[in-house]
Amino acid sequence: MGWNTRIWRRSTALGLSLSACVYGVATAQEVSSLRGLVSETDITSSIQSGAGAETGLPAPRYEPVTPSPSGDPASAEAPAETSNSRSSRTPSTAIARERAREARNLPAQAGQTPLDGVVTNGIPEGVLDETDGVDRADSTDALNPRVGAIESNFQASEENPYAPLGLRVGTFTVTPTLEQGVTWTTNADSSPGSGEAAISETTLRLNAVSDWARHAATIDAYGIYRKSVSGEAVSDIEGGIDGALRFDLAGDYTALASLGYTISPESASSPVVIVGVEDRPLRHIIDGSLGLSKDLGKLRLSATGSLTREHYGDATLIDGSTLSQKERNSTLATLRLRTGYAISPALAPFIEGEIGRRFYDEERDSAGYERSATRFAARAGVMVDIEEKLSGEASIGWVAEDIDDDRLNTVSGLALAAALNWSPQRGTDVRLDASTTIEGTTDPGDSGSILHSGTLRVERQIRANLTAEAAAGLSWRDYENGGHDLTMNGEAGMTWWLNRTLGLTGRARYEKRTSSVPSREYDASSVFLGVRMQR
Repeated sequence: MGWNTRIWRRSTALGLSLSACVYGVATAQEVSSLRGLVSETDITSSIQSGAGAETGLPAPRYEPVTPSPSGDPASAEAPAETSNSRSSRTPSTAIARERAREARNLPAQAGQTPLDGVVTNGIPEGVLDETDGVDRADSTDALNPRVGAIESNFQASEENPYAPLGLRVGTFTVTPTLEQGVTWTTNADSSPGSGEAAISETTLRLNAVSDWARHAATIDAYGIYRKSVSGEAVSDIEGGIDGALRFDLAGDYTALASLGYTISPESASSPVVIVGVEDRPLRHIIDGSLGLSKDLGKLRLSATGSLTREHYGDATLIDGSTLSQKERNSTLATLRLRTGYAISPALAPFIEGEIGRRFYDEERDSAGYERSATRFAARAGVMVDIEEKLSGEASIGWVAEDIDDDRLNTVSGLALAAALNWSPQRGTDVRLDASTTIEGTTDPGDSGSILHSGTLRVERQIRANLTAEAAAGLSWRDYENGGHDLTMNGEAGMTWWLNRTLGLTGRARYEKRTSSVPSREYDASSVFLGVRMQR
């Protein structure tokens, strides 16, 4: 009885021991997932988690290209560079082994990690043995992760091999462009009654941009000479230059200054009618402005004063005599105050008020009218600055000029203004320009007119050496006496660059005017072919 009891007890103890061992092995396999072959996914996950624990590498996060809309500098700030984030390329296995051996042979300093997590690719120190730095039984695949392409000294090609290089002149980069060609047109000077002509046309343009560490300056200049080769007689020249300067002052102040000058024959479609004219007078325009802006938190405050001087030369009549136009000479002085609020770094609505005075050189014109006037304007608009996508501003408001002579009505109307640049995709640029101008006159009993004009232009780089462009324009002239003119035009052209310096260009244009006065209506079609040179 005692012997049987001892056998039963020993059998029971052995059975319990075997059960515990089986349960322990099963549990260990369930926890560590060591069933069959080790998967590459598990090894990769283990390495990544080990790298984060051993080297302290932060988890990758999304870094926007543009600043945070909230305006919080911390949200848009790039992560600080660390010793583990300076190298984005995974070293080869041979390099990892060699550096691991060197690190193990050197005595560790106090507080220093024995092995560099980047060199060992985040593999724990115990995995490396003394033979070749690799425990082949456990981590052969771990030391052979997928890596990117081998780096080389290959340099990417230029973004546009046909773009102008420009000339270095002092601290400015100057880009000159010369265009020479022949225009055939059905209306030589875009006026009622004009005939066909073949016209030689030469255009020179210069653009200069400063290269300063602080402040900025730009200069744009152009000159156009047109001369008839056959058909209707045409011979005129026009040109202009504009300069802009920005000063970055202390205390978040910015000063802006501009100065410009243009000279051109007065348009044959001008609202001022000169009877029996052979050559219309030259029109000189000088304009300048000086402004100061200040940012107070999200407030945008600015004040700008400007002067515009219009001077007319004498008109040549058919009989050879001249007719003075000095009674049309005037100077406009204005002051604009603007207040804006930055909803985000990309969007800032604003309101603007303007007051000014137009002074005529002659107190009374030849008909006895006092043409000087007081100017008022109010506008509301928005400034946009979405990097490389949309920039500029647009506004709408009301403008009026109250003429001193009580016999003449006030000239007033809707004021539109826009200067927007939009790039919907790489290689495509869209520009919208719009303006409102009050035009004076010396016609007896007439106050003048208000002109609304706008142009939409699209440029597309089809290939590196092939560029296409198209434009559409619309203008509406509203006379104070009740008349109106509507002018529409469209243009399309292409430029094919043979090399960086020389290209072939061509364009076609159509313009049509309708008017409440039938004698002012006309249409014109033209085609231009020529060469374009740049530097």
